[in-house]
Amino acid sequence: MSRILHLSDTHFGTEQPAVVEALLALAHALAPDAIVLSGDITQRATVEQFRRARVFLDALPPSPRLVLAGNHDVPLFAFWQRLFTPYRRYRQGLGVVDLEPRLLLPSLRVIGVKSTRRRRHIDGEISPRQIDSVAKVLGEQPREALKIVVTHQPLWAARPQDLHNRCHGAEAALQRWVEAGADLFLAGHIHWPFAAALPPDGQAWAVNAGTAVSTRVRPGAPNSVNVIEYAREAGIRTCRLQSFAWNGLDRFEAEPPQALGLR
Repeated sequence: MSRILHLSDTHFGTEQPAVVEALLALAHALAPDAIVLSGDITQRATVEQFRRARVFLDALPPSPRLVLAGNHDVPLFAFWQRLFTPYRRYRQGLGVVDLEPRLLLPSLRVIGVKSTRRRRHIDGEISPRQIDSVAKVLGEQPREALKIVVTHQPLWAARPQDLHNRCHGAEAALQRWVEAGADLFLAGHIHWPFAAALPPDGQAWAVNAGTAVSTRVRPGAPNSVNVIEYAREAGIRTCRLQSFAWNGLDRFEAEPPQALGLR
């Protein structure tokens, strides 16, 4: 069995110390095989916020990890930096080399896609070039592996009020990437956790994470993270999603698991 810890929207600068400590305790107890952080690591992309985020990342278990930038990780008010070097603080503060990282593990294939754009303050975008490139990579992966695409802004919305937060180009991207064999699409951005089966056959899934440690929670959605477990036995692939939500006191508590049917 392979276990993935999916975090999003930590928004360092608005983090809650007690929640951070509880999340670190949970992460070490889970001992994940991989960690995915799907963007908005900081609140305003300042040097100090990236420093605090780096301390947090360094305190997580030493598992292979994939870290993506979110729209909040691009300077908003430092106009010239946003225009000419939008990811410099992100790269330097977190030691990031690749803005579209990948994890190629024996049973997991995780592909990061940069959905942020310097010209867009909030919205995400997937380009035709990215659609073609990711489809090609997906098509090259072994059928038995769990194939995951990660963006910051979601490609799917479970609630009508979140439709405007979908990436530009999401429809075309989902169609191509599902056809190419993608199983899961992980994202954050809207601070609302959900799992939704995707058309046409309901055997690929959009999985969104809430905000992990920030005060910027939504009504009805406390701080939370996702754990995805994947196994393949006798040719049958099984996947389970379990969310862990902050109890408001001292720890993250497990919520009922959900089976994610796969092809």
